[in-house]
Amino acid sequence: MIPRLRPNGSIPLPAVGFFQRLIEAGFDGDIETGAASRAVFSTDNSIYQIEPTGILFPKGIEDLQITAAVLSEPAFRGITVAPRGGGTGTNGQSLTSGIVVDCSRHMNSILEIDPIRRIARVQAGVVKDQLNQALKPYGLFFAPELSTSNRATIGGMVSTDACGQGSCLYGKTSNHVLGLRIVLADGTEWWSRPLDAEALTEIAARQDRVGEIHRTVDRIAREKRDRITDIFPKLNRYMTGYDLAHIRRDDGCFDLNAILCGSEGTLAMIAEAELNLLPIPAHAALINIRYGDFNTALEDARTLVALKVTSVETVDEKVLGLARGDIVWTGIARFFPDDAGRTTNGINIAEVLADDEAELERKLAEVTAALATGANARHLGYTIARDHADVEAIWSMRKRAVGLLGNVDGPVRPVAFVEDTAVPPENLAAYIREFRALLDGAGLSYGMFGHVDAGVLHVRPALDLTRNDHVRLVREVSDAVVALTRRYGGVLWGEHGKGVRSEYVPDFFGDLYPSLQEIKRAFDPENRLNPGKIATPSGQALLKIDEVPLRGNIDRIIGNEIRSAFDNAAYCNGNGACFDFDETSPMCPSYKATRDRRFSPKGRAALMREWLRLLAEKGIDPRQEAKRLRRSGPLASFARRAFNSLNPQNRDDFSHEVRVSMDTCLACKACAGQCPVKVSVPAFRSKFLELYYGRYLRPLKDPLVAAIETTLPLVHRIRPAYNLVVGTRAGRMMMRVAGLTSLPRLPAISLAKEAARLGVPLATRRQIEALSPRERERSVIFVADAFTAYFDPEVALAAIGLARKMGLSPFLAASHVNGKALHVHGYLGRFEAAAGRTAHYLQRLDDTGVALVGLDPSMTLAFRSEYKEVLKATILLPQEWLVANLGRLAASPSAAKGKSFRLMAHCTERTNAPASVAQWKQVFASLGIDLQAAQTGCCGMAGTFGHEARNRQISERLYAMSWKPEVDAAGDTDNLMATGYSCRSQVKEIDNKRLPHPFQVIDKIMSEKADVPQSDVA
Repeated sequence: MIPRLRPNGSIPLPAVGFFQRLIEAGFDGDIETGAASRAVFSTDNSIYQIEPTGILFPKGIEDLQITAAVLSEPAFRGITVAPRGGGTGTNGQSLTSGIVVDCSRHMNSILEIDPIRRIARVQAGVVKDQLNQALKPYGLFFAPELSTSNRATIGGMVSTDACGQGSCLYGKTSNHVLGLRIVLADGTEWWSRPLDAEALTEIAARQDRVGEIHRTVDRIAREKRDRITDIFPKLNRYMTGYDLAHIRRDDGCFDLNAILCGSEGTLAMIAEAELNLLPIPAHAALINIRYGDFNTALEDARTLVALKVTSVETVDEKVLGLARGDIVWTGIARFFPDDAGRTTNGINIAEVLADDEAELERKLAEVTAALATGANARHLGYTIARDHADVEAIWSMRKRAVGLLGNVDGPVRPVAFVEDTAVPPENLAAYIREFRALLDGAGLSYGMFGHVDAGVLHVRPALDLTRNDHVRLVREVSDAVVALTRRYGGVLWGEHGKGVRSEYVPDFFGDLYPSLQEIKRAFDPENRLNPGKIATPSGQALLKIDEVPLRGNIDRIIGNEIRSAFDNAAYCNGNGACFDFDETSPMCPSYKATRDRRFSPKGRAALMREWLRLLAEKGIDPRQEAKRLRRSGPLASFARRAFNSLNPQNRDDFSHEVRVSMDTCLACKACAGQCPVKVSVPAFRSKFLELYYGRYLRPLKDPLVAAIETTLPLVHRIRPAYNLVVGTRAGRMMMRVAGLTSLPRLPAISLAKEAARLGVPLATRRQIEALSPRERERSVIFVADAFTAYFDPEVALAAIGLARKMGLSPFLAASHVNGKALHVHGYLGRFEAAAGRTAHYLQRLDDTGVALVGLDPSMTLAFRSEYKEVLKATILLPQEWLVANLGRLAASPSAAKGKSFRLMAHCTERTNAPASVAQWKQVFASLGIDLQAAQTGCCGMAGTFGHEARNRQISERLYAMSWKPEVDAAGDTDNLMATGYSCRSQVKEIDNKRLPHPFQVIDKIMSEKADVPQSDVA
C-alpha cells in the first residue's frame, strides 16, 4: 500500500494574507493555491522548473487593477507576479516563485471586429487561431504565424513579440499591434497607442507613472539614437523586448508599444490588444522540395528566397523521420514520396501566394522552372500542394516539428535552450555548418529546422538533464552558441524571447543596458513584475541559465526506470498541444470543457511526475506496490482502506489532488494519438488508480462499471426489470445514488437468438480449420463487443447481412470480455487476466487466416493498445476490412439520389487510427457516394464516462460544443452516421435521435441492388 504523500512546499504567510486581501478588495476571478495547481504551473516548454506561490485567474481588467493595488500595499511589498499566456514558453519566461497571473481561463473574449477599418480588439487570453476563426467570415486574419497558434494567447504573443513562418512578408506581432490596454505596477490603467509630437508632449507633462514612463523612453530614444543604430541588428527578427530601435515609427510617431511588445510581463500586465488585420490570401500553394542532404537544402533556400516566394521553411532528416511516424503523416505522405535508391535528408517548403489562380500558376511556373535548370537542379524532386486542406496539413506537420523532437525513447531527449538563433540570411548556411560542428564536437544528437528566409534556426540538442555532465553542457553549449551567433552578426533570441537567457542581455547591449534598466525602473521601480528577466533596476541581478532549478533535478529523484514505466508522463516537454482551443478538435475534451490546466494531459503528466517524485523520496517503487496489491486482493485490505478513507489525517494526501485530475479524464486516448511526445494519460491513469484504490475505498459505481461486461448476459435475461430501473424516475434516482446516470435501455432483440435464426455460427478454431482454404478466404469473423451486442445489436446484424451480400460467410466471435472498463478504472490485475483469456481465443482464430473485424472503434482499438503485450493478431476496424474488399461492394445508381451522407467518427478512431476517415470515404466512394466527414470533437460520452453522475455536466457540455450543432442541422434527407456506440448512445440520450452505424447504411444501400460481380466473389 502506498503511503500518505505530502508536498514539500508551503505557501509563505505574506502570500496567504495577500490572497485574503485580494478577496476583500473585490477580486472576482479564481485564486488557486493548491499543491496540484502549483505543480502544473511550475513548468512550461523549457528545461526549468519553479513552483509558484499561487495562481490568479482574473475575470477582467478590474481584477488586474485590484491585483496591482494590493501588491502596492506595504504588507505585500515582497511579493512578485508574472503574467502567463499559453504556458508554452521555451525559456522560462512565465516561471516564477511568486504569483502567476493567467488571463487564458476567463479573459478570452473577442470584444470587437471592425471589418471596414480592419481592426480587432481582444482580451489578452484570446488564442490566435480562435481569433482567426472568428475573422474568417470577414475574409481577414491576424497575420503573425507561430507553431503554437492553436493555444498561444494574444497576450503571450505580445509579451514575446512572437512570429514564425512568413515573417519576411508579415513581420512580427509588434508590426500588427495598434494599441495595448495595460495595467502598470501601481494599478494605473493605460491605453498605449502611437502618439504624435503634440500628444507626446501632453502626456510627458503628467506627474504620474504614465508621464514618467513616456519621458524616460522618449529621452533615451533621442539621446541614444546613434548607439541604438549601432547595436541593434538589421535583421527581420530584430531584437525582442525593449525594442529601442522602433520607438519612433516611420511616420515620426512615438510608439510605446515597441517597448511593451516582447517585454515578457516585466513592465506591465496586458489586459487587451487592438490589432491590425489583413485580407486572407486568395490563393496559396506549397512547393515541397526533397534533398539528399540538409546543407544542400539550406543553400538552395537562398535561391528560393531570390525567386520571391512568400516563405521558405527547411526541415532536416531527423525531424522528417519523426514526422513520418506522426498522426499527420497519413494526410501528407503523397507530397513526400520515397525516391528510389536515394534517401531524403532535408526538405524545403516554399510558399507561394497570389490574388488569383492565374497569378498563382504563373508564380509556380517561375519557381519550378528555376528548380529544373542548371545549378539549381540539386534536389531529388518536388511536389506541389494546391488544395487548401493539403496546404494546411503540410503546415501542421511543420508546426508540430518542435514537439516531434521530443518523441524519442530513453532519457536523452532534445531540449530547448539555444533553439531560436537568428543571423543574416546570407550567413545562415555557413553559420549552420559551424553550429552543427559545435554540437557534433560535443557528441550531441539534434534535430534542425527553421525559417531560412528570415535566417532563423531552430535546434534542440538531446540531453539527459539528470546527468551532471549533461547539465554542464547547457552552459558550455550556450556560451559557445552566443559567441558563434555574435560572430555571424546575429542574436541568440531570434523568436522565442529571452526569459532565463536574459543573462546575456548586458553583454549584447553593452553601454545601452543601463538604458534598459532605466526603462524597467520607470515602469516597475520595485522590480515586482517578473523580476530577473530582460533587465532589472540597478544593483539587482538577472537570472542565470545554470542557477535556475532544472526539471532534471526532479527527474533525477524519480529515476530513469520509473520514468520509463509510466507512459511518458515524466517526459512531457510542455509543448502544450493538449491546450488546443478548437472545439472540433478531439484533443483533450476535459480541458476544453473546464479550461482548467490540471485537467489536461500536460497537467496530469505534471501531477503524475510530482506524485512519482514523492513516492521515490519515500523509497517506494510503484511497480512493486502494484504487484503486492494484486497478490493480496481487495477484500484482505478492505479494513485498512476503510480506515484510511475515514481518517482525517489523510485529507491533505497529495494523491487526492492527483485523483481529482484523473477523474475528469475521458480516457479517449486523443493524447496518446495527437501528443507529439505520445503522453498517454489513460495508460498512466490506470496505474495510478490501481495504487490509489489500494489505499482508499472505491466509489460504489466502480465495481458496477467494472463488472458490466460479465453481468450484461445476466441483465439481459431480466431485461424488463432492468429497463424499469433505468426508465423510471425512482430507478434513475437509485442509480444516481450509486453514481450512475443516463443508462441506456436494453432492446428486445437478442443478437445471439437472431444470429442463430440466421444460421450464423459462433466461431471456434476447430470449426474454422474444418473449412477449405477457399471457404476461409470467403469468411469473416465479427468480433462484437458486449456494448454493441447487447445495447445495439442491429449493428452486428447489419454487418452479417452486409457480409452475405458481399458473397462472404459471416461468423460471430464468442462472447468475451474486452476489459476496457476494467483498464480504465484501474482494475489492472483483473484486466490482465481477462485480456489473457480473450487474447488466447482471438489469436487462435486469427491463426486460421480468416479476417477478424470489430464493430466499435474504441473497443477494437483496445486490442491494439491495451492488448499490445498479449495479442499479435490485428482485429480490423470495419472500414479497414471494407477497403480490402471494395470489389465486393455495389450499389444501385439511385441509392444516394437526393441524399447526403455525413460521418461522425469516434474521437479515439480519429486520433489513434488516423487513416480511418479517409478509408470510410474510400468505401462510400466505391458505392458512388461522396461522404462528408463532420469536424467534431468528443461527444462527451466516451465509454462509461458520461454514464457517471459526477461527469454528466462535463459530458453534456462537450456534446453541446460540436456534436449538437451537427445533429440539429441534419435534415430528412441527411444520412448522419456515427461509428462509436457511446456516441450514438449520447445522441439518443440528449436529442432522442437514433444515428445509424455506417454498416447499417451500407447494408441498406446494398439491399437496393446487391448484384456483386461474380468474378469478384468467386
